[in-house]
Amino acid sequence: MDNKKVRAWIYYDWANSAFATTMMAAVLPIFYVDTAALTLGDSNLALSYWGFTQTIAMLIAALIAPILGAYADYSGTKMRFLRVFSLMGILASGLFALIGEGDYILASVLFIIGSIGYSSSSAFYDALLPDLVPPEKRDMISSKGFAFGYIGGGLLLIVNLVMIQTPQVFGFPNKLVGVHVAFITVAVWWFVFSLPLFRRVKDIPLNTGKKVKEYTAIAFARTWGTLKHISRYPELFKFIVAFWFFNDGINTIITMATTYGKTIGIETSDLITALIITQFVGIPFTLIFGKIAERLGSKRSLYISLFVYMLIVILGYFMTSALHFYILAFMVGLVQGGSQAIARSIFSQMVPKGRSSEFFGFLNVSSRFSSILGPFVFSMVSLLTGSARFGILSLFLFFAVGILLLMKVNLEKGAKEAI
Repeated sequence: MDNKKVRAWIYYDWANSAFATTMMAAVLPIFYVDTAALTLGDSNLALSYWGFTQTIAMLIAALIAPILGAYADYSGTKMRFLRVFSLMGILASGLFALIGEGDYILASVLFIIGSIGYSSSSAFYDALLPDLVPPEKRDMISSKGFAFGYIGGGLLLIVNLVMIQTPQVFGFPNKLVGVHVAFITVAVWWFVFSLPLFRRVKDIPLNTGKKVKEYTAIAFARTWGTLKHISRYPELFKFIVAFWFFNDGINTIITMATTYGKTIGIETSDLITALIITQFVGIPFTLIFGKIAERLGSKRSLYISLFVYMLIVILGYFMTSALHFYILAFMVGLVQGGSQAIARSIFSQMVPKGRSSEFFGFLNVSSRFSSILGPFVFSMVSLLTGSARFGILSLFLFFAVGILLLMKVNLEKGAKEAI
């Protein structure tokens, strides 16, 4: 294991987490509704447009993920794709500085581009893990990556919030300028801290003599082969299905938390503060989960995190104050990074050799399609019952089904099937 390359891999989580926190979770959603879509004259309509924007971005990223993954595996160009999609996300982030009142269409287009860049580069980043790290160390290294992501994303988010809340301290004439500069800092942060990975980890191109069209045809064929022959890896397939459910629950909590908080009267400042709490609680506990996985095993550690999520949605049903939201944010921080890191590590151990990008791409595309279900169920239950509390409670089912399916997965057998 090359420690310098592994450190560079970890730093990338620090780099791109700026997009996840500032652009996806905290600053941009509020900016979109309050500024970009202000001319719509209806905050509910603006929220709907924001939801449609996310759906479009998710669908496009899902459709291209397996094709790009197969192409990268066959041609040996994971890093090339990672660079291209990273730069796509970086450029889109910086261009948000041009968005003003009423520019919701341009804002939607930029977010779609940025989100595709972020999610696609993340898929190739994940696929590098089995290339750089031996199986026995993946739990810990994967956890370190998520921990550094929490630190990086959290630190920049704090700086961004100070810029927005006290623009005069930075010499900005108003909060809007502070928001625009915050978007630029995301682009700079992502680019600068990606450089170690860009420089240290190189592709080893497979000189097959094939042309781009031939690679593309092979990519489609391999993607179809992944779907057609997935039964050859039954343990991996069972884990993927389990992952669809519990990961959908996790992602729905992340994407709907602030919306749910607003419906019960929690102030925006409290919601953002809670996000920061989640970030920094996640730093040590992501690493702790790596240690727990080394002692108890990956599967048991994942069980622990999912049971905590089940408790979170139950308590979320009874939440009535900002203090309650802070407590739940703390609990999410305990398990969010750990659950994702352990799941990533488990998957990497059952991926067939030489097909990591393709299979990570398949996981990416399938989970993105399945992730449409969580917000849909949340919204429909809330609409039919007239209460968002029942919406948050409905997520309990996703974790329960995920755990039941996970119980059917034999990790040792899955690792042997991948050989």
